[in-house]
Amino acid sequence: MDDTPDNHIEVPHDHAVVLGAGLAGLLAARVLAERFARVTVVERDELPADGPAFRPGVPQSRHAHVLWSRGVEVIEELLPGITDKLLAGGAALLESPKDFLWLSPADWFGPLPGARILLGSRELLDWTIRGEVLRDRRIRIRDGCLATGLVGGPDGRSITGVRLRGGDPLPARFVVDATGRTSKAPAWLTALGHQAPETTRYDSHLGYSSRYFTIPPDPARRWHGMYVQGRPDSPRGGVLVPLDGDRWLATLVGNGEHAPPTGDEEFLGFARSLRSPALYDALRGATPLSSTAGFRRTANEWRHYERLARRPAGFIALGDAACRFNPVYGHGMTVAALAADALRKEIRTMDTAAVPAAAGRIQRRTTAASEVAWQIATSEDLRYPETEGPPADRTTRVLQRYMSRVMVGANTDPAVAGRFFGVLSLSTSPNTLLGPSTMFRVLSKWRTPTAPRTTAYPAHHGPPGTL
Repeated sequence: MDDTPDNHIEVPHDHAVVLGAGLAGLLAARVLAERFARVTVVERDELPADGPAFRPGVPQSRHAHVLWSRGVEVIEELLPGITDKLLAGGAALLESPKDFLWLSPADWFGPLPGARILLGSRELLDWTIRGEVLRDRRIRIRDGCLATGLVGGPDGRSITGVRLRGGDPLPARFVVDATGRTSKAPAWLTALGHQAPETTRYDSHLGYSSRYFTIPPDPARRWHGMYVQGRPDSPRGGVLVPLDGDRWLATLVGNGEHAPPTGDEEFLGFARSLRSPALYDALRGATPLSSTAGFRRTANEWRHYERLARRPAGFIALGDAACRFNPVYGHGMTVAALAADALRKEIRTMDTAAVPAAAGRIQRRTTAASEVAWQIATSEDLRYPETEGPPADRTTRVLQRYMSRVMVGANTDPAVAGRFFGVLSLSTSPNTLLGPSTMFRVLSKWRTPTAPRTTAYPAHHGPPGTL
């Protein structure tokens, strides 16, 4: 997919390099092309040329993905018309929780408005977004190309390019690491005499197992997706989402010893063990389209590049390479979009010559896009006793108790649900949930248990085939 003419010569001062052609890398390239004359995306995998397809560099693509409303809005701003193209490719734009059967830790959500979400296979999302990004002729991708290190400047305080396996170094004024959870940048920086970032890590030992199914006909079905959440006393859950190709993707989740099996024969048995039989009932009439795929690398991990006292000019990390989250909360793609938007705002008025020296400020601003998602993921994971990481402080414990009450209110109160999903979709500040009117509505239900025994189905929908 490298379309560089044989006689093209890179000019370092007008050239930016992005490592990684995932969502974070593609959006970063789109933004950088507004300021730099050339942007090269270096990708280890051979990228599919004929349509959406799985690739090894995105192993989590076989599991459920959610693009929350704020992510949809930002990507649409960066790539006008992309939402319609995704929908034409088979993605779905739904209202959560109204279009779902959703069993929260407290109870079933009613058919309430909340936030829009875009659902589609990760392969479709990457393929469609990559096609739109590459419409800009300033951007090119060198796929099947492995980066092996960074090039240090002669001043010892800057990054001036990337080393590639089997080739000459690729010079650049600005380098963005978007290689995800497997990023080697900390070791590369250390090799050049720079500091590696400190890391904060929380691991609830969540496991994923997923499988594709046909969507069986059911005229009585009035939902489009399903989410049966686990909770500390029953740490098993499952998600069922519609995908392009008229398929369902079922993703089972569990913590620690409750991690779901990766064998095909045990898949439905685990689904039957959830707090509600609804997901099992939906799947038992569906035909499997794939074997079961597992995923276990779900820890929250923040590499604190923004805290480096002496950081190299000309280099930042974005996406999972900087901060990754337990994927069960569905924030990774939306945070990648928010980080790209922050990058865009920082460099919008800069001359390219000024960008490298501003790397520290750019890193802090792009990293700030992760803060709310990090707070949500880590505070919720800390409810599980097997979670490894720094213990919850008093403020976190108080907020956990309050958020349990918020969940109770959100199940039935449209006003609380709207504010809760505004925060969950990263569209509004968490402070929205601490306003006087919200607190009054939440605390008015103080007699309602936060972890009750729940019914098999919600009042507004029964088992398959029932009207």
